[in-house]
Amino acid sequence: MRLRTDHPQMTAAAKAGLSVATARRIDLDPRPPSAKKQRRIYRTRPDPLDGLWDEEIVPLLTAAPGLRPITLFDELARRHPDRIGPSFRRTLERRIADWKALHGSNLSVIFPQTQQPGRMGLSDFTNANGLGVIVGGQQLEHRFYHFALAFSGFEHAEIVLGGESYAALASGLENALRLLGGVPREHRSDSLSAAFRNLALPDAEDLTRRFTALVTHFGMVPTRNNRGVAHENGAIESRHGHFKTRIAQALLLRGSSMFNDLDAYRAFVAGVIGLHNRRHAAMIDAERAVLRPLPVAPAMTWEAMTVRVTSASGFMCRHVFYTVPSRLVGHRLHLRIHDDRIEAYLGGSFVLTLPRGRRPKGGDVAVHVVDYRHIIAALRAKPGALANLAYRDALWPRTAYRRAWEALVAAGSARDAARTMVGLLALAHDRGVEAELAAAIDAGLDVDEPPDLAAMLRRFTPVVAAAPEVLVILPPLTTFDRLIALAGASLAASEVVS
Repeated sequence: MRLRTDHPQMTAAAKAGLSVATARRIDLDPRPPSAKKQRRIYRTRPDPLDGLWDEEIVPLLTAAPGLRPITLFDELARRHPDRIGPSFRRTLERRIADWKALHGSNLSVIFPQTQQPGRMGLSDFTNANGLGVIVGGQQLEHRFYHFALAFSGFEHAEIVLGGESYAALASGLENALRLLGGVPREHRSDSLSAAFRNLALPDAEDLTRRFTALVTHFGMVPTRNNRGVAHENGAIESRHGHFKTRIAQALLLRGSSMFNDLDAYRAFVAGVIGLHNRRHAAMIDAERAVLRPLPVAPAMTWEAMTVRVTSASGFMCRHVFYTVPSRLVGHRLHLRIHDDRIEAYLGGSFVLTLPRGRRPKGGDVAVHVVDYRHIIAALRAKPGALANLAYRDALWPRTAYRRAWEALVAAGSARDAARTMVGLLALAHDRGVEAELAAAIDAGLDVDEPPDLAAMLRRFTPVVAAAPEVLVILPPLTTFDRLIALAGASLAASEVVS
């Protein structure tokens, strides 16, 4: 109105940022809207829900408050196809929202919390298959164990190849606290339903006892959120998405999601986590100062099992067959089962470490973890056993050996192929030329030449050269007597001079 005193209506409207229509309305009545007589509320068009709202929709909502608007829209369209059109849906959604606000049930409330330094650490698992990581040419099916401090935002993550197991949780928590250098007062997790789902009651109770003992070992108070209420663990749940987004962005910057081996991928994830923690270094250092000290002894982060090695030079563990050196046949081994490996002990003596094998979900396919070095001596004595060996396909250490077996079987009998393959495996073991021999086999197969055992033996067996004859002449012992006499005379002369 101040501009209107010096400018025409259109110019004043433009300078005030108003439309000409608004300026014309203000000119006709300069009073603010609050001072004007309010329009009587009345409907400008017929109610599209007339005859449906109180008669059909409200009874349905009262009986089942969880019904969604789209469900009711489809049901009404089925009942009244001549009346319900696309424009009806928005009106229905708005009316249902108003009804639930006035008559619906109470909703859950999220209470914001004030975090205190050193009070709470949180653990959880999150699925990471959506990252599309490829390790060794195959897509990696995995998840992350994720630990965080609620106050400072310190994070630690580890790759988990199996499910939400005690071993994965215990190992991840142990490593996170050791890296942090202290222990918070409380540890919060979800109900670990995935870890309990397939367990019988005694096993579930045993897992509960072990988890309680683990947290007590570190001097923390264990707490859990209610089952199915993820937001009660929101301080870690909300971080899952941010953490996986950082991994995805780092993969984009890297230009590839392919890694040669699992260790390279682990180093990559550790680098991303380390960069995040450096950004929060000041708060992490402040919280680290009030953490409780770590216990001196490490926690038990594995699952224990005792097995007997059968005459097949192996044992069964979690539906997977593992081979061990044949000298252990008949002995009992104490196993420490980790997420990615199994450590075997004979009494208190460490024997060997085996990679962890897993049966595919929902499958009954036999899984074997086989090392040909464990059984090559026995196979050399019985090469014919290779032809129908139950775990023959898992025996080949590299793809080239499997290709060689298939080519030899196609070219001749399985018995002859078994003898040749046992000889090749024995050569790879005795001479330590597994990779070089595989390259030679691949080169021959690429030109349709099956491997020749005799030729490979000549190629990879070193030529034994004759040792040269060395003539050694021993002087007589009297020579040493003369040397001793001369040395004594020289020593006496030096004493006289001095």
